[in-house]
Amino acid sequence: MPKKVKSKTDPISDQDISFSSLFSDAKPVKHDKYELSTAEKRVAMKKKRFSHASMEKQASALFEFSDGFEASFSPQGPLKYVKEGERSDEVKRLRNGEIPPDLVLDLHGLNTQSAKHEIAALIYEAHRRHHHCVCIVHGIGAGVLKSKVPSWLVQHPYIEGFHQAPLEWGGKGAILALVKQNEEYNKFD
Repeated sequence: MPKKVKSKTDPISDQDISFSSLFSDAKPVKHDKYELSTAEKRVAMKKKRFSHASMEKQASALFEFSDGFEASFSPQGPLKYVKEGERSDEVKRLRNGEIPPDLVLDLHGLNTQSAKHEIAALIYEAHRRHHHCVCIVHGIGAGVLKSKVPSWLVQHPYIEGFHQAPLEWGGKGAILALVKQNEEYNKFD
């Protein structure tokens, strides 16, 4: 049966309209953008990841700890510190295990240089994410990190205080630190 050809004056019903008939006079659009090859896409993605990771690392390690500074702590009793002008009752709560850490950093296997960068990154993240308490597990071992970590923490402007961790968080091999949250000055962001 031959198809009935409609003239322009014939009314069109919904049944007579098909998608292909509506767009029968359409022409394909020529793509004018340059397409990267898969190898070029891989290189571009690696550069993007590398630059993002290096920017994060730079931002988190903006604070440099001095190895020349040695803080002195009381040889009797557990290791503790309260920054001048800060509340000491919060540090007592750390000692009693009342404030659990939001972030934990384990420094086992790291040298002092790597440990400094990781601690700076931890403090940056804790401040950025509004985490008030962090745990830094330095271990006991030869005692290098155990003696350096407290001196580094005393130097950082965002550390309100710290205390040797209770046994559940590492005891003599760890420190619980309080990170300042209410400071308007934000050097890292």
